[in-house]
Amino acid sequence: MLLEWWNAIVRWFNSDAGSTVTTGVILPFVAILAAGIIAGLIMRSSMKRFVAHQDRQAKASAVAALIASGRKAAVWNALSAQEKEHIEHQMSEAEVRVRLLPVSGASVAADWAAHQLAEMKRNSASYSYQAEQNLADLQNGLIAWQSKPGRAKKLFADDLAAWKYESAIGEDDLVAKQREWAAAQEPSMAGARAEA
Repeated sequence: MLLEWWNAIVRWFNSDAGSTVTTGVILPFVAILAAGIIAGLIMRSSMKRFVAHQDRQAKASAVAALIASGRKAAVWNALSAQEKEHIEHQMSEAEVRVRLLPVSGASVAADWAAHQLAEMKRNSASYSYQAEQNLADLQNGLIAWQSKPGRAKKLFADDLAAWKYESAIGEDDLVAKQREWAAAQEPSMAGARAEA
């Protein structure tokens, strides 16, 4: 029965009616379907490349903005009040742009860059070589992050942890000095209260 059914289908395709249906309907439908699938795949790969290109452009723009802010932070003391205000705005905008990037470690890179910029502003007061060195570190670090985000993310995280540890030690020293000063002031305050 199955064999008879198969033979009937083969005879129909070999007949004039079957040949007309095959060449007039089925083959054009298959060709249109294949062309649609190929066009969809080409469009999909083009869109992926376009989105990747846009992401690279956004990352490069954000990194360039942070580096430009770093150049100004290196000479922070030489800037006027208006320039400082403008540069502060640019720094915060560049930091937000980096944070919003869809890249691994974007927030860590923004934190690292913010710390580097703050260090440059502090070091520019003494016109030291350290501000220029921090600028070079900022440039090299951000360019490394742009090309290899995963690797630079680890380095940034290590630097942030070290800086956090150093600042905690500095805060402990400050608290100890404040307590010593308060203890030294206590006898004179007690004497002043007794006289009153």
